[in-house]
Amino acid sequence: MRLFVALDLPHSLRERLSWMAGGLPGARWVAPENYHVTLRFIGELPGYRAEEVDQALAALRAPGFTLQLAGAGTFEKGGRVNSLWIGVERNPQLDHLQTKIETALQRAGLERERRRFLPHVTLARMDGVPEAKIAGWVAGHNLFRSQPVLVEHFTLFSSRLGKEQAVYTPEVEYELV
Repeated sequence: MRLFVALDLPHSLRERLSWMAGGLPGARWVAPENYHVTLRFIGELPGYRAEEVDQALAALRAPGFTLQLAGAGTFEKGGRVNSLWIGVERNPQLDHLQTKIETALQRAGLERERRRFLPHVTLARMDGVPEAKIAGWVAGHNLFRSQPVLVEHFTLFSSRLGKEQAVYTPEVEYELV
């Protein structure tokens, strides 16, 4: 199983984000049902290891909190923009939850995540989109700010690569207290 831990977004926020999709010929826009905030990418695991991950996450205790999306930006690989995102305003509760998830997964035997946690919602993948057009899109959406969203759980998702894009399936929800 290919797994990741994320925060699911409410339908109303997904819909609002989907209105931003467009205006960049060549961009591959993520389907609104796939919008999420990744807390930890896990990757491919055999079934018995997935059960260990589930047990580690189920034992985790953290309080609920509010989350707010803000700003827009890009990620690059090899000097080329490869994805477009909407940012997540940092807050101590989000960082606390992500740290607890990372610690629980390390205790379950997974290697430490090497990438720095940069919370975001990926809106599009880029391949050959002119940088000036991307910069214009980011500038036009950089002042985006969502209403605060109550976060009451986090989710373990499985991911299946499809022809057009990945299909994400919520496997287990873990309540925050």
